[in-house]
Parts: sequence; structure tokens; C-alpha cells
Amino acid sequence: MSVIKLVKSRYKEWKVGKYGLSLLDRYIIGQILPSFLFSVGLFASLGVAVGNLSDLANKIIDSNLPIREALEILLLKVPEFVSYALPVSILLSTLLTYGRFSSDSETIAFRSCGISLYRLVIPALVMSLIVTGITFLFNELVVPAANFRATAILVKSIKAEQNFWQNKDIFYPNYEINTLADGSTERILKSLFYAKEFDGKEMKSLTILTWLKQELREIVISDSASWNPEKNNWDFFNGTQYLLTLPDSSYERTIPFKHKTFSLPKEVFEFASQARDPYEMNIIQASQYLHLLQLGGDEKKVRMFQVRIQQKISFPFVCLIFGLIGATFGSLPQQMGRGTSFGFCVSIVFLYYLLSFLIGSLGLIGVLTPVLAAWIPNLMGLSLGAWLLWRFNG
Repeated sequence: MSVIKLVKSRYKEWKVGKYGLSLLDRYIIGQILPSFLFSVGLFASLGVAVGNLSDLANKIIDSNLPIREALEILLLKVPEFVSYALPVSILLSTLLTYGRFSSDSETIAFRSCGISLYRLVIPALVMSLIVTGITFLFNELVVPAANFRATAILVKSIKAEQNFWQNKDIFYPNYEINTLADGSTERILKSLFYAKEFDGKEMKSLTILTWLKQELREIVISDSASWNPEKNNWDFFNGTQYLLTLPDSSYERTIPFKHKTFSLPKEVFEFASQARDPYEMNIIQASQYLHLLQLGGDEKKVRMFQVRIQQKISFPFVCLIFGLIGATFGSLPQQMGRGTSFGFCVSIVFLYYLLSFLIGSLGLIGVLTPVLAAWIPNLMGLSLGAWLLWRFNG
């Protein structure tokens, strides 16, 4: 019996199924799933090998990173590359599956039974939505913690410098909003906090400048300080407080101390203790840190975190876009072998991430809003997939 006759004979059976999925849906998903799981393992393994092995080998040789710690870092990097592999895998698996349907004339058989291309891609979209949810949860619950732990091992083992970790040279300006006579507002520097080092609990070698009505009124220099959560203030140790007079800011009084409390903002401690790379935070943590950056007035970092937060939200939906494009292109009449599918997959992924990088950069420099910078690539990809589906369904 030919493929077309077989499909026609079983079409009525395929129209009804359990759990809201017809036998046709389960058949197609069952064909996609094995290649999807294989692709996840393949791409994640390649990502870890290419992205980390060489760098870790150099750290073992040049920086004396212990092999045990290097292996732990390698394992901790696996979740990150699994999250990157999920969208690529849904693209490749749909291309392969629907390409096989086309080459074996199953697509022609389905359509001869009155099944449109719209109906044929629904199982791929259902699976893509499931993978989208898995990707989102994985990126929120697993990847940030694993990345943070890997960075912590590098910092502890070889004293690696991290741009986002605030363990050295901590600057934190504290501003207040002043209302002018015409009703407009301006931001005025109230205090400037500097610490040379931070070990997670205690600041070292501090200098604090305090202004009153835009005039410098106080300078505090101290060996160490720590936040006291019970009294909601700062405990400073072994330092000197300099009180200045107005308007020439000359020294009025010098007060040495061994221990003294100061009512400086708690945000200084939170800013230092919560600082991480955006990829080491989930959305809630990144949003909380963004609030601290906004209080500190670092516009460049504020904009960067705003873009990264939106990208964290938008990234999982790439699975849906890739699933739509893969199923549509795979259903084309011409045969698409595994090599062609793999090359086509690499091309789509490269173009998408290049576009995402370029548009994201426009968000980082302020040309686009963070929402547009994160979502324009997705909207363009979804529009392309929808247009291709409409075009090839005819």
C-alpha cells in the first residue's frame, strides 16, 4: 500500500485522540522528540567544549587553577549551554522531521486528505511552546545559580577579576531630588561612598563625603565598616570624622573614633553584596539590583540591566519562532537532507543572533528602548515565520 493510501485509510483514526491531541499530533511530536533530544545533547556538548575547555586549560596552566575546580566549573557551565541548545534543537529537529515527511511523500499524503499546512505545523508549535516554558524556567531557576557558583570558584581559586562583582573599589553616590522655584526638579549629590575592598560582610578602607545644600560638610575616613541590620545603621571602626564649616569648607572640628555609628543608606551594602553579572541573576534579582543602580545614578549600567532583563524575558520565545520556521521550511516539496538541514539551521541561528546583537546594541546606547531592543528580533522572526507559512500553504 502506498503512503498516500495508508494515510487516507488512517486519517479518520488520526482525527480523534486522548488529552486533546489527535493521533496525528502525537505521531508528529513522536517523530520530532528523538531528534530534539539528540540535538540538545549534541549542541550543549559542543558549546561546553568550544566555549570552556580551552579557557579552563589555559587557567590550569597559566593561573594554577586546580583540576578539581576546573572540572566543577565545566559541569556548572552545562546548564547555560543547554539553555542555548534548546531553541537551536527545536529548529533542527523540526527541519529534519518535516523534511523527512516531505521526502517520503507523507506531506503530500496529508495534504491530499485535506490537511492544510497550518494544521500540520500545529504539533511543532505545541512542542515549541512546551520547550519555551522549559527554557524560561531553566534560565530562571538553574542557569543563574550555576553561573554564579562557577564565577565564585574562579574568584576564590585564582583571584579572577570580575567586572560586575563589587569586591574592590566600590563607589556609590547617593542623590536627593530638589524642587526648584519654577516647579522643575534637579538631582543633587548628597553623599559619596567609597570603599577599597568588600569581603561580603565588611568594607575596608572607607572614605565618605557628605554635602549639605551643595556644600561639602563632612568627611569620614575609616579602616572598616559593616551594616548593622538590628539598628539599621552603619558601624564604623578606627577612623576620623572631619566637620567642615561653610562657605569655605575649612576644618571646624576633627573627631577621632574607635567605633561610631552613621546613618548612611543601606543601599550601599545591598549594591555591593548583590552585584553580579546579569547572567548570574534571575529576573527578580536583576530587577532588584536595577532599582539600586537607579538610586545610584549609573545611567549606563541602568540601561544595560534594563535591556538584559527584557532579553531574559524574550529569549525563551525564540523556541516558538524557530519551531514555526523549521516546520514551514521542512514541509517544502524539495527534499532536504540532514546535511542541508544542519547547514540551514546554522544559517538561521547565525542570522538571528547577529540581528539580536545589533538591535540589542542599539538599546544599550539608548537609540531604542529596552523593550524594543529585546523584542524586535522576535517580532521580525515571528512575522517571517507567519509569512512563510501563509506563502507556502497555497
